[in-house]
This record gives sequence, structure tokens and C-alpha cells, in this order.
Amino acid sequence: MKVAVAGCCHGALDKMYETLELLQRRHNVRPELLLCCGDFQAVRNEADLRCMAVPTKYRHMQSFHRYYSGEKKAPILTIFIGGNHEASNHLQELPYGGWVAPNIYYLGYAGVVRFRGVRIGGISGIFKSHDYRKGHFESPPYNQQTIRSAYHVRNIEVFKLKQLKHPIDVFMSHDWPRSIYHYGNKKQLLKMKSFFRQEVESNTLGSPAASELLQHLKPTYWFSAHLHVKFAAFMQHETNSKEELPKATKFLALDKCLPHRDFLQIIDVEHDPSASDSLEYDAEWIAVLKATNSLVNVTPGLWNMPERNGLHAKWDYSVTEDAIKEVLEELNHNLKIPCNFTLTVPCYDPSKPQKHLEPVHTINPQTTEFCAQFGLTDINHRIQQAKEEGSARGEYEEEEEEMVSTGSAEEPSEYNTDNSGLGSINPDEIMLDDEGGDEDLSTCSVDPSPDHPPDFSASFSDIRIMPDSMAVSSDDAMDSTNEEPEKSGVSKQTENKSLNERPLKRISGNENGSSGSKKIKRRNQAIYAAEDEDKTE
Repeated sequence: MKVAVAGCCHGALDKMYETLELLQRRHNVRPELLLCCGDFQAVRNEADLRCMAVPTKYRHMQSFHRYYSGEKKAPILTIFIGGNHEASNHLQELPYGGWVAPNIYYLGYAGVVRFRGVRIGGISGIFKSHDYRKGHFESPPYNQQTIRSAYHVRNIEVFKLKQLKHPIDVFMSHDWPRSIYHYGNKKQLLKMKSFFRQEVESNTLGSPAASELLQHLKPTYWFSAHLHVKFAAFMQHETNSKEELPKATKFLALDKCLPHRDFLQIIDVEHDPSASDSLEYDAEWIAVLKATNSLVNVTPGLWNMPERNGLHAKWDYSVTEDAIKEVLEELNHNLKIPCNFTLTVPCYDPSKPQKHLEPVHTINPQTTEFCAQFGLTDINHRIQQAKEEGSARGEYEEEEEEMVSTGSAEEPSEYNTDNSGLGSINPDEIMLDDEGGDEDLSTCSVDPSPDHPPDFSASFSDIRIMPDSMAVSSDDAMDSTNEEPEKSGVSKQTENKSLNERPLKRISGNENGSSGSKKIKRRNQAIYAAEDEDKTE
């Protein structure tokens, strides 16, 4: 089965689909599935724009609203994860995943689905150590803190994914697994992105949480985006026993979606020809969600996942084959995901702009139906309850005020840095400084995409078709100096530790250092406006 993979989409749906149609016309290649690795930007209206963590000048309506309204329909089944530049209020409606438009499916905070027998998993957002152990407590309207923390990966999602035992074929993350660069052509990467050198040499580039998942899941393919550079790697996993067959992961990071950029990859993935051509639930994943439902937390307090340390009565939440069979019986062995998309907010109307439209916390019927069917906690309903109860006691507001005044609480961790707070700046991405700067949540600059988008047929370099093996050559896998690929994923010192090992400790903003607001920069400097592209090339 041919699968198209895209990096940061940034709302350019028309370009992606037009490029795929061009691929079919010119080369008679028609992928059955499109995967997008974050920064999808499912923006429905002006209120959604204000929930996207980018400076005001980069808030553009783009074309997703046309797919949301039904004016257009995605010509190919599209599955995506969230990144760090999203309409967080929209994606928050679907914490367990769901349709954001007909034929366009969001995997949720973390999720696993099946298509044509191929098992596809993913985790949304980026890693940020000081938010990692919090619950999903944010809700619109966001403040300067929560508009960012809303897209930070949480330990509960990693914990759920680590309960999986059955093999994963394809996995997606927005930020790269930390240390994956040691398994590809590191010299070429640093030649293209020299400002990564300090982080690569100190082994701090990328997400330690994603690295932990890579070590555990060992998927056949792992796709990422975020850093706006194309990079391939091949990681051979160590076996845990003599009986275990050796496994390897083919890693590919994709470039951003812009004209004249090689942003789409076509790969061949083994599939089951007899399997359904509908998108399906994954029975093991549903069973894991049911098993871990009691762990759902909607508070900003820091907490650890259960582990075998003498403090928890239960630490293993993996599921038995009987639990998986129960899920299949509940569904009468019909795993097809219902096409139950529905509009939950008004769609953008260029003839009637509403620049001051306020975002609201919405309960999506898809999530309500999903939770009712499988007996799960509706996270958004729980957040609303917590708000109402906290408001009655005057507690919820105090917690948010504490976050704003002291910053996000930090705690000891074997991961001494995280990739979203580094000093080196990627000139190919947008920069958000913590003092707010251009990022004014009270204003909205709407720049709708034109009714007649430009013809991209002249820039067919946007697509590359990978060979069946997606093999990485010896030149790609090593530097020209024949340097041995360094063992990574998680360094030897931390290889046998989990993210949850150390005790919790709150540290004030002063203890974190007064220069934090100047140091913390989001990579991304000119990804939205085409006119900025020439400046960064």
C-alpha cells in the first residue's frame, strides 16, 4: 500500500492535495493514505486563530475551513497528529481522536488506529519537562501560559502507549525522538542546520519521551516533523532475549509544506489486502484506554505514573488477550470508526468576518459518543466540572494565577534539558518569546487563502517516492569520517530509568533562573508567509 507522509502542514491543505493529484497525473501513483506529522492547523474561524500559539502576524486562515464547512472534501483519507502550532481549542474537543472534517482524522493526544491492516499510532504535541507530569487541565479561553502548555506532551499519554504489546507498523511524533540523529548522516544534518550542533553534541536535541517510546514500541516506521529539515535514519533495536527477533525502525523527518520544498514522501507499507478499507479502531488500544481510565487527571498539579517502586499497588496496565476479546465482542467485531463528524462552531465566512469572535470550551458529540460507548471519562466534561466546583470554592482561579505568577513548576529529572527551551535558534521557524511580544491573544489578523490558489504544478520537487525498502545507505547512516553511530534513544545512564523515577519538587520561577523568558524560544521563524521564505533560504 502506498502511503504519503507530510511534515508540518501549516494549514496548506490545498497544496498537499493538489500535489498528490499531480503525482497521480504525472506518474500514475495514487497513495491510499496521507499522514501528517503535526502543525496541521485545523482552523475553522477567527476564534480558532486566537487559540494558535504564533505571533499575530502569522495567524492566517488558510484553507482548512473549506473542508470543515463541506465546501471541499479531502480526496484521500488523511490522518494527523497535533504539533506546537495548532488551533488547540479545536483539537482539545477530541482528546481521544476524531474527525475534524470529512475524511480527515485526528489521532488525539495519543492514539492507535488501523487502516488496511496497518497499525498506525501517534502522539501529539512537543515535550516540555515542566508540563510533562501535569494533567490535561487547560481550556479556552487560554492565557499566555495555557495557550502553550495545551500542546505539551503529558506523561499519561506516554504511559498509555507503553502498555501496548502488539507490534506497531507506523508511528508519528511532532518533535524528533532524542538521539535519533546518531543513526543517520549527522554530518550532513549539521551542514544543513549548523545551529543544531550544540544540541546534537550535548545529546539534548529532541524529545526524551519520544525516545522512550521508540525504545519500547520499536515500530517499523517512525515519522516526525517540527525541525523543518529532511533527515533519514535507521535504528537497529537491541533484543531483550535470545528468542526475540531483531527489530529495526526506519526513521524519517519531513520538511515543511512550502513550494519548491521536498515536503511529501511516498512509501510502500505492507498491508493486508483482505482487511477493511475503512479506518478502524485498534482493539488493544481501546482496551488500554479502558484499563487506564482511572488515571485521568485534569488538574495542573504534578504527578507520577504508577511504577514498580513500592508506592503503587498496581503499575502494569497492559491488557490481556481476554480484555482485547471483550472489546471486540462489545463492538460485535465491527471496528469501523463511525463517520460521525459534525460542526461544533460556526465556520469562517469571508463575507462576514468576525475578528473579535471569542473561543469557547466545547464538548464535541464525537467524544461524548466515544466515551459513552467504551465507558471512558470525557476529559472536557471533567474539566468543566472541575472549573465549576473550583469556582464555587475560589480554588481554580487561584491555581491559574499561581501558574502565571511563578511560571510552570519545574522538578528534578534525569533529562536535564528539554528541546523546547534551548538557546540555539532555528532561523527556519517562528520564534515566540515568553514575554508575549507579538503574541496578542486579544486580537486576530485574518488573512484568508485566495479563492484561486496558485498553480503548484511547476514545483513538482515537492514529492519524492521512496524505494520499497526505504533503506538508508551506508553514507547516510554514518558521517564521512566513518564515525560509528552512537547508541542512543536514551543514554546508558538513563536507559534503565523511566521518566517518572524521581520525586516531585516545586521550584519557583526565581529558582529556575531569571533569564528563563529570554532563553525559551520556540523554533520556527518564517514558516507561514511565503515572502519570508526567501530570507531563510
